[in-house]
Amino acid sequence: MKNVLIEVCCGSAEDVQIAAAAGADRVELNSALFLGGLTPSMGAMETARQVDIPIMAMVRPREGGFCYSETEFRTMLADAKALLAAGADGIVFGFLHPDGTVDKDRCRAMVEVIGDRESVFSRAIDVVPDWKAALDVLMELGVTRVLTSGQAPSAPAGTAVIREMRDYAAGRIQILPGCGVKPDNVAALAEATGCHQLHGSFKTFRLDLSATHNPAVSFSGGTCPPEEQVPVTDGAAVAAARARLGD
Repeated sequence: MKNVLIEVCCGSAEDVQIAAAAGADRVELNSALFLGGLTPSMGAMETARQVDIPIMAMVRPREGGFCYSETEFRTMLADAKALLAAGADGIVFGFLHPDGTVDKDRCRAMVEVIGDRESVFSRAIDVVPDWKAALDVLMELGVTRVLTSGQAPSAPAGTAVIREMRDYAAGRIQILPGCGVKPDNVAALAEATGCHQLHGSFKTFRLDLSATHNPAVSFSGGTCPPEEQVPVTDGAAVAAARARLGD
């Protein structure tokens, strides 16, 4: 099935270089893949741009959901502009209301920033209450593509819904199956969904032992908080600390 495009979900500029050398057709550049993918640094974008395949850049300022504060929203628009200026071929984003429906106004603002480059609605589509209504909004706005696992834990588990999405879209928006895509299921997934592009991280691991020499120190956050809990700075705690130390 040589006509199936492979997009690789990358967590660094080095990932992009590896993916391009291995034959990837397109990449999505992120940081913090463990958190679902966050906005990459400008340095990563500039370094990744040395490859000659399309690079989609994630714009997601923090983990958790997709209903952002006004400051986060302004940050996302600014990041999108900077990433496009650094050579991104498109932007991946997602905006939802608290009830899980698509935030049309914010999506429109992002599509306007992206302009004639590709706009990709992220897997936020997988938590909306009505995916047909969501696709209707995105198609009306002219969004290029939607990344989805068919509202299932993985694309292989969501093949039936992905196929329905493709049929419903009828060419008006691209459907990109992603999550759980592996070398041993790509052919079956493409055939089952009828989609001609697939998105996967295709991860392995390497070791960096430099931070393992003092077991009393850890730089990870330990267990992940619940999905609905978003870490934010506690202004009262900062003020209390300042007061304890004196003005």
